[in-house]
Amino acid sequence: MNSRTPEPGISRRRLLLATGVTGISAFAGCFTDGDPSNTTSETTKPTTVRDHSSPDLETWVDEVPRPSVAEPTETKDGHPYYEIEMREVEQKLHRDLPPTTVFGYDGQFPGPTIEAEQGKPIYVQWQNDLPDDHLLPVDTTVHDELVPYDIPGVRTVTHLHGGNVEAASDGKARGWFTRDFAETGPNFEKKDYYYVNDQPPATLWYHDHAVGITRLNVYAGLAGFYLLRNDQERELGLPEDEYEIPLVLQDRSFNEDGSLFYPSAVSEERGGDNSYPETSIVPEFYGDTPVVNGKAWPRLSVEPRDYRFRLLNGSNSRYYDLKLLEYDEASSETGGDGPSFVQIGNDGGLLSEPVNIDGRLEIGPSQRADVVVDFSDYAGETLLLHNGAPSLYRGSREDSDETKPLPEIMLVDVTDSTTVEGPGTVPDRLTEVPDLSTETVDQHRHLWLSMQSDEYGRPKHLLGNQEQVMGYALDDPITEEPELGTTEIWSIANNTAMSHPMHLHLVHFQVLGRQSLTDYDASEDGVDPDSLTSPQPYERGWNDVVTVDPAEVVHVIAHFGEYEGLFNDQTGTYMWHCHMIEHEDYDMMRPFRVLPKADDDTEDE
Repeated sequence: MNSRTPEPGISRRRLLLATGVTGISAFAGCFTDGDPSNTTSETTKPTTVRDHSSPDLETWVDEVPRPSVAEPTETKDGHPYYEIEMREVEQKLHRDLPPTTVFGYDGQFPGPTIEAEQGKPIYVQWQNDLPDDHLLPVDTTVHDELVPYDIPGVRTVTHLHGGNVEAASDGKARGWFTRDFAETGPNFEKKDYYYVNDQPPATLWYHDHAVGITRLNVYAGLAGFYLLRNDQERELGLPEDEYEIPLVLQDRSFNEDGSLFYPSAVSEERGGDNSYPETSIVPEFYGDTPVVNGKAWPRLSVEPRDYRFRLLNGSNSRYYDLKLLEYDEASSETGGDGPSFVQIGNDGGLLSEPVNIDGRLEIGPSQRADVVVDFSDYAGETLLLHNGAPSLYRGSREDSDETKPLPEIMLVDVTDSTTVEGPGTVPDRLTEVPDLSTETVDQHRHLWLSMQSDEYGRPKHLLGNQEQVMGYALDDPITEEPELGTTEIWSIANNTAMSHPMHLHLVHFQVLGRQSLTDYDASEDGVDPDSLTSPQPYERGWNDVVTVDPAEVVHVIAHFGEYEGLFNDQTGTYMWHCHMIEHEDYDMMRPFRVLPKADDDTEDE
């Protein structure tokens, strides 16, 4: 085990370029850029990501915990009924850190896992018992025309990410409420959320979605797993019980007293200056400490056999490009490749067949990767879960910039046992995923990712369409109104300088492919998939998040309603947005409305 004390005067960028992968471990701790002009005095608390550095912690001393499983408190209408309370608590995130104040569902970070069964609905009442004041810096200029910042209490509302659910239970950004439902937002509809669970089994997750402060509430700890299962999946013989582990990957920064650090100002290299509000939203957040299932710099003990990891990127802004590498803990150096990931599922559930990831596994903010890893050839060895993605991500390491490196995520200790079961076999066929045909498309929407500046000169990311390419505000009139039972192509063009993980509520879509923005003609409808760059193998199947790189157009196809026995019919208002949460908060989020069929006069508002 080793403590991270980098040599002064070495910039991150020079360090990464000089060391590559081998040997980077010795410098992977928490440090600033090494430029004396960027340091802060001992009496001035740093306010920016660039100026702040977390305490120098001994790494790999805590075992990765497994989230507890939520239990229903009673039944309602014959269905399980859960009451899950959001509370402010203190939790040990590292052996050598004082307890950290966090927000937690059921007082836990991450929250308890909800285990649900396909076709069996549940009710959840999300209860807010948070204090009057937020534990993180709140920028009251963000959506100040929509948010009553002067009321007491932390506003929250929970969204089941990936849930094919009724609009009233979707966790609308303006459907927030404060402690004991004392104050509610204009789109608040009900206390008891109803999750019908009429969709393929999948790794879903729940998290806060309150307008203007989602980034703060999620960073404070408001997130947890929601695993939807069925008998067909159980019959596949995949690793289960203690050999199935949900892992949420996050990045955090800490103060010496153990408290969470979150920036209240924008550093100069990201455009910040004195014209910004004293407490300002930041363009993105990148922490300098890896946190897995609520533990910093953790290690995971496994047996030499196959495991199922349900990976979730729960970070605010950071991308991960993952690979297991052999690791010498004494020298902190990496060696050859470790076992590969065999991906069996993504956002919307199982893939039709497994995909062997020969290189690295890219996973953007809020995306899930359901993988099987066979450790049988690595008995007695130590492996490193390595991240190759720079922080300011633009689709590749070459085109991206590094501001806060986080190459080391978690150690994996493979026991030297010789009595465990041999490796299991992942079936060649996992499930049936019907294709959405471009021949049945009812509408083609041309959508744009853009950036402007606000009245302070701060960057403001926006979503637009062909009528207004530079984007709309969150509360502008709804412009996307698909009809129930129709199939649409959404072509999402990125006119910004960074990658964006784009998320649609309610529906799961299929990725048709990508093309360069320079080859794209937004005046023409229709897509020929054969003319596009094919989606990655792990992007096959059902997705609810897709990465759109700079100067790129990604074409996705979605069906709004039940399709070949999968999913269910819902109408009403939902959201689509970038899942870099700082972007979502300001202002890269828009509503869309699913209209009832033309011969149906009913609609769930």
